[in-house]
Amino acid sequence: MRVAIIDNDVAQADYLEMSLRQIGCSSHVFESAKEALRAFQRESYELILLEWVLPDLGGDEVLAWIREHLDWQVPVIFVTQYSGSENLVRALGRGADDFIAKSAARAELLARIQAVLRRASGIDPASKVLDCGHHVIDMERREITLDGQKVALTQKEFDLASFLFRHHGRLLSRAHLMEAVWGHGDEMNTRTLDTHISRLRKKLQINADKGWRLSSVYHHGYRLEAVDTPAEAAPELAELP
Repeated sequence: MRVAIIDNDVAQADYLEMSLRQIGCSSHVFESAKEALRAFQRESYELILLEWVLPDLGGDEVLAWIREHLDWQVPVIFVTQYSGSENLVRALGRGADDFIAKSAARAELLARIQAVLRRASGIDPASKVLDCGHHVIDMERREITLDGQKVALTQKEFDLASFLFRHHGRLLSRAHLMEAVWGHGDEMNTRTLDTHISRLRKKLQINADKGWRLSSVYHHGYRLEAVDTPAEAAPELAELP
């Protein structure tokens, strides 16, 4: 799970990063809003934790930019010392998924984060099987069947395929995919990812006949989407507020 933390309080960001590791999340910390927004135009995340007051922009402005410009529906949670009811109502009204006081105990913080992630994924965490039409993914057996026939995959091919299907419709950056599958991103040769993608296209017959399209977005990453979803153009750099 890849998480962006936007908070100029270094101690708090470290605390959040350490807490998130307990539930298997890797964190990327941004000390300013504009630094984060620039990153969002080339990288993808599964969750954003956001402070209400930042040195360069208000948290509500950051949230508005995210909801307007990002083509992936990422959950956003405010974790803030400014936890008054007026701020809470304002944040939720503008599309935040939760609003948590920094004083909350770690157990409560993690429980609420996990609840938001469950709602956002739309996948029942208790379910071990993901039915994707022609493709059925058995997470427990680590198997994928195509039209009822088991497909021979390596461990990394299964990890990559299951991650793509669980996040279908979202544009996923190369670094995000490499972190999710190999545990590291920036220092890894991206040809490894491209080779695995090419193999999956062939082995799983990811094409219109099977109901899916796996598109490469130049300088960004990949998107797996249903073929009845209109093709989307690669994201343009949006003007920062």
